[in-house]
Amino acid sequence: MRYVHMFLCLTMLGFAAVQYNDPDGLLWIVYYIVPAGWAFLAAFRLEVLRAPPTLPWLWASSAAWLGLVIFYWPTMSGFWRREVFMAEETAREGMGLMIAFAVIALALITSKLRPSAAEPARTPSATRP
Repeated sequence: MRYVHMFLCLTMLGFAAVQYNDPDGLLWIVYYIVPAGWAFLAAFRLEVLRAPPTLPWLWASSAAWLGLVIFYWPTMSGFWRREVFMAEETAREGMGLMIAFAVIALALITSKLRPSAAEPARTPSATRP
């Protein structure tokens, strides 16, 4: 799963990077940077992602991005078709937020999965010298 989250993090950073010339680019950069951050934590700092102070923020982000998906849902029919997707910015924005929500949802699912055998168990006695 680490490589999946790394790929998703880089994808979200790429989405954010191409917003530099958009009139509302700063807003869309935030829309893509937040999922990138959750994917980064899921890839490299899973213990932070699973920590009790972090989980409410992850749940709140998930709910907020679900709200954004609903708000930006494309109204044109066949928005997923290439000819519509390439011509309509609202279709691209809606699809981008669907992808961003999926990244956050996958980080949330990953935070709830049991630790694998490869992940070392963290116990209080193991962290003290």
